[in-house]
Amino acid sequence: MKKSAVVAMKNAPRFVDDTHVCVTKSFAKNARTFGTTEYKMWRAIKADCPDAEMVTKTIKKNPNKKVETKNMKYKHMANFIRQQENADKLMAEFKKQIELSKVQTNPYRCVLAWFLQTFENYDSYKNFFEEAAKKEAQKNDIFALVKNEAAFTEEDPADEESDFDPER
Repeated sequence: MKKSAVVAMKNAPRFVDDTHVCVTKSFAKNARTFGTTEYKMWRAIKADCPDAEMVTKTIKKNPNKKVETKNMKYKHMANFIRQQENADKLMAEFKKQIELSKVQTNPYRCVLAWFLQTFENYDSYKNFFEEAAKKEAQKNDIFALVKNEAAFTEEDPADEESDFDPER
């Protein structure tokens, strides 16, 4: 089977009911371009079912999915290593692992495996990465000062005594 035939099968429209046809986003986009195979397929569907409407597929995403390697970027790993007692030795090994991993199919996974093996106590530095991510987000957030709890407290100016003395 040709590659184009396989792609066409993946993008093939599926009838949900008499008035709705489930299609992929790429099929819907290509169906609007005159002369494409998707355009011709959609015209054939419309000839059979004039009331048919395109409904794009949606992928269900798990909102509760936890990513254990979240915020474990090279720069965060290097930052954590610099905080260790033998930072020079560990940093040299870290750079060596990065260079050695470049021949692997997934270099990041190779370096991550070394990092997790070297620093086995995951929970102690998990908080370190979360704090680093919060600091980085706070730098990028222009409303960080507004979000401070002190900024949300409302005070009545009539209740306070003013330092201003008109008699002076």
